[in-house]
Amino acid sequence: MMEKKKEIGLTVKKEGDFSDWYTQLMQKAELIEYSDVSGCYTLRPRAYSIWENVQKFFDDLIKKDGVKNAYFPLLIPEKLLNKEKEHVEGFSPEVAWVTHAGGSELNERLAIRPTSETIMYDNYSKWIRSWRDLPLKLNQWCNVVRWEFKHGVPFLRSREFLWQEGHCAFATKEECEKETLKILNFYARVFEELYSIPVIKGRKSGNEKFPGADVSLSVETFLPNGKAIQGATSHNLGQNFSEPFDIKFLDKEEKEKYVWQNSWGISTRSIGIMIMMHGDDKGLVLPPRIAEEKAVIVPILFDKGKEKILKKCEELSKKLKKYNVILDDREEYSPGWKFNEWELKGIPIRIELGPKDLEKKQVVLVRRDNGKKEFIKINNIDKKIKDTLEDIQKNLFKNAKKVLEESIKVIKSKDEFNNALENKKLIKMRWCDDRVCEAKIKEETGAKCITIPFEQEKISGNCPYCGKKSRVWAYFGKSY
Repeated sequence: MMEKKKEIGLTVKKEGDFSDWYTQLMQKAELIEYSDVSGCYTLRPRAYSIWENVQKFFDDLIKKDGVKNAYFPLLIPEKLLNKEKEHVEGFSPEVAWVTHAGGSELNERLAIRPTSETIMYDNYSKWIRSWRDLPLKLNQWCNVVRWEFKHGVPFLRSREFLWQEGHCAFATKEECEKETLKILNFYARVFEELYSIPVIKGRKSGNEKFPGADVSLSVETFLPNGKAIQGATSHNLGQNFSEPFDIKFLDKEEKEKYVWQNSWGISTRSIGIMIMMHGDDKGLVLPPRIAEEKAVIVPILFDKGKEKILKKCEELSKKLKKYNVILDDREEYSPGWKFNEWELKGIPIRIELGPKDLEKKQVVLVRRDNGKKEFIKINNIDKKIKDTLEDIQKNLFKNAKKVLEESIKVIKSKDEFNNALENKKLIKMRWCDDRVCEAKIKEETGAKCITIPFEQEKISGNCPYCGKKSRVWAYFGKSY
């Protein structure tokens, strides 16, 4: 038993070796399995159930907004991918190509979708004819392939990943801008209400925006290991795709016009962000709203009275069915071994029941987020679990918000910039919003512009990095 206990636990600390901690957690918490293709991973049921909860939540939001789900082909002819110059140049290094079918070479290369603008907009040009066809708001849940050449990190950087991509077409620029921002606010809700992660909403800098977009909006956060990470994006594409793809409509005055478009997406990367934010030295910590199983019941068994304990645990399991509880009645493992296993897997609440508890008509309730134990009367358990799950959700958000707020460092000089970066801070500074300055910062420090936040304070003075007139407040830092 002791040997098995060693195998199941993490052997490194989160603050000691973050990378190894994350890698061990992925496998030992049964979230991913590595495959023979570098950068491609199997999502095990414990990970996929998290994604299903994100799907349910976000799908409900967009459907209420009038978005409909569809599905478009995985393979994109090269001629379509080449229609929007900036877009194809941005994705060219990452495109995986199909060149043969069986033993025959194809007449035209087929791209495995890195994103679906080009294949979708070829259809939009056929479907949109009149102002009555607008707005057209479609979304698809699918996989994409981007052949990254960097070191793969499960969830955060993989060659194949799952996401949704929404693509809308509008008659006016104003409608497009409004919807692009609305979707970004939906993404903020996913992170804050499901994942218990605070985000900064803003626009991407000129060098960081999506290839082919007029404006890219994103939600960003900052992780305990001192790196920023992008959570989701919503892009205003303007008419950059409608013109090359000839997506036109007749307005109410019978005048021909090009549509205005946006695209937006969130991926399984969000799972990795949640793991890194909330996980601890014992393993995974799941916010209750994305946990498939919200509690585990562990009987404390002795030879005497075993049947009574198991019977009461079964009764509790049925009573708490709506929380999808696990009844761990395995007798070949000790209670302590089970505690470690379910802590590793991040189950929000553990319920213990032993002979003395049964006599007192109570259980021991243990929270995964802070380890706090309470004795709860059995007849009050339903309400207590409901209230505790909600409190865990709020507490995880509070702790993550503290990480974000304490990581922000306002700087006024180049030296302060370098010092803050060395201390793994999220740098906030007055900035010139110039692409040359941005490129120089990245070249000299490895940091990039994370976001230009919507919340802007009064601006004055010069950019502390290049000396030009400041135009915006911006966040800089190291990132994934």
